[in-house]
Amino acid sequence: MKFSRGLAGALIVMSMGMVGTTAFGEIGRGDRYSGAPWATRSPVLGQHGMAATAVPLATEVAIDILKKGGSAVDAAIAANATLGLMEPVSNGIGGDLFAIVWDPKTKKLYGYNGSGRAAKGRDLAKMIDEVKAVAAKTGQPYVPHIPKFGSLAVTVPGTVDAWGALHAKFGKLTLAQDLAPAIGYATNGFPVTQLIAMYWRGNMKAFERAGALIEETGNARHTYLIDGHTPAEGEIFRNPDLAHTLSLIAKGGRDAYYKGEIAHVIDRYFRRIGGDLRYEDFAAHHGEWVEPLSVNYHGYDVYELPPNGQGAAVLQMLQILKGFDLKKMGAGSADAITAMLEAKRLTYEDLAKWYADPAFVNVPMKGLLSDAYADARRKLINLAHANPDVGPGDPRLSQGDTTYFTTADSSGMMVSIIQSNYRGMGSGLVADGLGFMFQDRGELFSLDPHAANVYAPGKRPFQTIIPGFVMKDGQPFMSFGLMGGDMQPQGHVQVLTDIIDFGMNVQEAGDAARWYHHGGSEVTGEGPTGNIVEMESGFDPAVKAALAARGYDVRPGTGAFGGYQAIMRMPNGVYWGASEMRKDGMALGY
Repeated sequence: MKFSRGLAGALIVMSMGMVGTTAFGEIGRGDRYSGAPWATRSPVLGQHGMAATAVPLATEVAIDILKKGGSAVDAAIAANATLGLMEPVSNGIGGDLFAIVWDPKTKKLYGYNGSGRAAKGRDLAKMIDEVKAVAAKTGQPYVPHIPKFGSLAVTVPGTVDAWGALHAKFGKLTLAQDLAPAIGYATNGFPVTQLIAMYWRGNMKAFERAGALIEETGNARHTYLIDGHTPAEGEIFRNPDLAHTLSLIAKGGRDAYYKGEIAHVIDRYFRRIGGDLRYEDFAAHHGEWVEPLSVNYHGYDVYELPPNGQGAAVLQMLQILKGFDLKKMGAGSADAITAMLEAKRLTYEDLAKWYADPAFVNVPMKGLLSDAYADARRKLINLAHANPDVGPGDPRLSQGDTTYFTTADSSGMMVSIIQSNYRGMGSGLVADGLGFMFQDRGELFSLDPHAANVYAPGKRPFQTIIPGFVMKDGQPFMSFGLMGGDMQPQGHVQVLTDIIDFGMNVQEAGDAARWYHHGGSEVTGEGPTGNIVEMESGFDPAVKAALAARGYDVRPGTGAFGGYQAIMRMPNGVYWGASEMRKDGMALGY
């Protein structure tokens, strides 16, 4: 699906030629003497707490908060604020947030949907007119798709509200204590890491190329450049504007963002540049506690959040895959991959048709997750060849990129949390003096008036970001996630089958070679454009050839394989942590 490709994947393509072995002659990686020989390292172990994030300094911030007596939620908020500063290419307080929390006191999983809504003052007809006006302004033909940059794609950010809700329910320290490390780093500076520096450079170049799509770019350049250039790996970056904004939130809580000085600055900014978001949109914003959805997969209860996110796609795929003996087929085999690819293709056609804001449409989720529906969809799979006629089903008949991080504390609380600006750094827009960029999540609305995900004022767009959680015999087993557009459900399923079916440990499951399928129908209304499978180099060439013979367009990987973090809790209470070897991050326990 095209929405998943995003900027990050394209940037990795640009970098692939720079990370080969040619610069180092014929030397390769050293040998490992325990565990899988291809794994990057062993899992990180800890008894009292654990954190896994995409930036080592953010992981350390989370651990420090835990050691000060903070809960896993306090640690998650502290890490998120730090990641928004240090990894602005993926997330920040201009974006949305989803979370799943295991609370050992109530022995219950809690879900929070922290996604924002479209401006109330712009209806579908006005949105279409404005999209046409942008096309005319840029000299391009009209395409019924909301532009990826600029104010039309901006929805109300939900992250700070989610912090407030999570903190009120599960926080032990003050919000000011949680935000203090990020404020300190924003004020005093931090060294930018390798992959983030590359993404940063590519994002800013993309904004330059976007030209008239973005109403103004001066604020973004002021915030994110150092003497006119993006920070290089190891260069110190400071963001005093963000430090001030976070200080206001530390003092006034979530209302400082949605009803106070910050909201008024945002209102004035959008009025100045001709955008539609207003103070009233922010003042009216609220996220919501939601009940996580689950299916049982081979004795493990896998939990995801309901739409408007895409988490249920993971569960649909697992329901279909329950009918195959993946373990017998073997990890990385042509048959196992074919089963997963076809389950993905069938599920994503349903996703494109049915998934949307449940406040506006009736999403038939009970039917989509039913055994009967999975059985019917599974019958469409032939392991000998790709299905040439994949399309959505009708489950009603059966009823009659992005950052992911995870934390855990000494009480047993575990937090699975994901937060994003959507397409790389976001819309390209930074309000005067606030130090953060607004998301462009609204690009994912459809402009087809008959689509479930059609744009409407006050509606939440389809969301790609999904936290995952697994329970085993009524006890927490793993908080995990894999960031990266529509790679996320595909990645969740690959990691889960690696662990549950193929017996890998929590780090090996993240290190294992991944595939990424795209080319199906879009939630934004576009139809199928191919049957493309990108595969990392770790797959057997014979397997790739077999898949090509079965009708898949097999291609080398471009790097759009997501970013994984996980914490597993063993029966003796020991946490096992894992972090994505494809990124800059780190898991740390104590």
